[in-house]
Amino acid sequence: MSQQVANPLGLVSPAVGEEAPDFTLVNQFGEEVTLSALRGRPAVVVFFPFAFSGICTGELCEIRDNISLFSGLDARVLAVSVDSKFALRAWADQQGYDFDLLADFWPHGAAARAYGVFDEESGMAVRGTFILDADGVVRYGVVNPRGQARDFEAYRQALAELAE
Repeated sequence: MSQQVANPLGLVSPAVGEEAPDFTLVNQFGEEVTLSALRGRPAVVVFFPFAFSGICTGELCEIRDNISLFSGLDARVLAVSVDSKFALRAWADQQGYDFDLLADFWPHGAAARAYGVFDEESGMAVRGTFILDADGVVRYGVVNPRGQARDFEAYRQALAELAE
């Protein structure tokens, strides 16, 4: 039985218990990353508005500083924005991010739209987090309103449940 994820944009996001929409995007190194190719291990898909912005930097630095929380479960972190791979590479180098930053640049916001987190008015993704099990099924999902940071403790709880 699936459970709908609350969405402040009024859009439909993948429900808990449903298979996550697949995508292929390039990371900050220009390498293609296909979500379905990661089956066999959990994935954490983190949509964020823009590189170099204050809240986004804080959130991704928290992931960077607590990467053992994800790597301990062999979970692959995929941070997704509508920025170009070039902007994402510069930001990753500046901040020391060693997880994938994926460019949902063209077609603009296609992956974010599939997850119900693309804000058409501003042309950016809002903060949406989807934790997937090894079969690609959504086990946790949250979409935050614009300007509201994620609750990192929720990651801990969702990942702990996934480990059970």
